[in-house]
Amino acid sequence: MAAKGHLEVTESDDVTIVRFLDRKILDEANIQELGQELFDLVETERRAKILLNFQNVEFLSSAALGKLITLDRKQKAQQGELKLSNIRPEIYEVFAITKLNKLFEIFDDESDALAAF
Repeated sequence: MAAKGHLEVTESDDVTIVRFLDRKILDEANIQELGQELFDLVETERRAKILLNFQNVEFLSSAALGKLITLDRKQKAQQGELKLSNIRPEIYEVFAITKLNKLFEIFDDESDALAAF
């Protein structure tokens, strides 16, 4: 289990599981760092299957959503898969309002998401 700045990264078979260490992803500087950490998983480490677990996240800014959209685009360009899990209802509501629930595969819990890879 490796913690990188804002992320805890673990492996389950061939899936990279990413858990966010920050409860509130609001600060612009932190979002830039977090985005770079996520992009490195795709661009540098070539992780083909990534699961983002939002269990610890209580608040998520629109700038953070932008990073997720970019991550999804980068992952698809590499023929990779990206799934999300454990999103709190109040945060899921933002995904639904912005129609991002159609872009991302979102699962209630980590085990369901892992099974879907």
